Amino acid sequence: MKKETAWRILRFFMTVILIVIVIWASIFLFKLTYPFWIAAFFVWMLAPLSSFFRKKLKFPAGLAALTSLLLSLSVLSGIITGITFLVIGSIQRFADQAPGWIENALMELQHFMNNAILPFWQNVSGVAKDLSTDETFSDGMTQFSNQIGTTLSQFAERIADGLTQLVLGVPTFLVAFLFILLAIYFLGKDWERFKELGHKYLPLPIHEKLRAFHRAMWFRVFGYVRAQFILMSVTGVIVLIGLSLLRIDHAFTLAIIVGIAEFLPYLGTGTILLPWALYMLITGKMGLSISLAVLYGITMLIRQTIEPKVLSSSMNLNPIAVLVSLFAGLKLFGAVGLFLGPALLVIIVILMDIGVTRDVWTFIKYGFRDE
Repeated sequence: MKKETAWRILRFFMTVILIVIVIWASIFLFKLTYPFWIAAFFVWMLAPLSSFFRKKLKFPAGLAALTSLLLSLSVLSGIITGITFLVIGSIQRFADQAPGWIENALMELQHFMNNAILPFWQNVSGVAKDLSTDETFSDGMTQFSNQIGTTLSQFAERIADGLTQLVLGVPTFLVAFLFILLAIYFLGKDWERFKELGHKYLPLPIHEKLRAFHRAMWFRVFGYVRAQFILMSVTGVIVLIGLSLLRIDHAFTLAIIVGIAEFLPYLGTGTILLPWALYMLITGKMGLSISLAVLYGITMLIRQTIEPKVLSSSMNLNPIAVLVSLFAGLKLFGAVGLFLGPALLVIIVILMDIGVTRDVWTFIKYGFRDE
């Protein structure tokens, strides 16, 4: 083996070990100091607004940071409040109609048991002809009721455990949220000073890479948000058209809720349309049940078809790479991976665009330039 080849192999393994150490240290430090990293991200997002207040309106640095923070919180609170009132209104309407739905469902279920399950049960189990149908049905309904009671009890226990964990996590969340707000203010107040320190002490090549990363990240982040908004809008429009054709009441409200659910992990169109279709099937409304299932299938088909293209065009990414990141993220992280996968892809592409991966490969092949 040549000496140069041996040095290349050594530099390769050194680079891999260093990358692993940096990733591990970053994860460890993020767990310890995540409120401040989140605050730094929001300060970076609010930097143009804070700069406008400071340079155009001649606000002091502290007042500009505070005004930016309060304005962003007001906008965010308004959006959350609007969504909350929309959801609460829908829940209230559902609560008003739920008793009638449940009563109809139980009547349809009893009818289904009398005309379908009971005759089949008698034929299969070889029940004696002289056995009273009422007794058989009573025993069957008793077993069925016991099973339903057990299932509901287990479901209630899971809900209680989840609520307990949620309540226990509230104090920690509030403390972290308070630290995030304080960190946003103090970091925003001294943001320009931190930038000057970076210009002063960081080497010029590193500073140029960070500036290029900043520009590329702005483009990709807004592209990602734009892509998600497009997908939510397309989903909402499809659901609105479908529900309107089916003459469903409150179609617009339901379409908005489905569109918002599409943006949230573990939720989505199926969270609303599939249980709804199942309920329609139980209550004997076969046509509406099939229509809702078809609407869900059409929505998912169109979303899965356009998602790679929308993400690629909005963030200037290769559609195949986006498709691979979506599938890999789903396999590695579950539903959250549908968001983490493209986010990691964006970071990798940005590092390639600004030349970091090229510099690493050059170091592996040739070492430092002054060698």
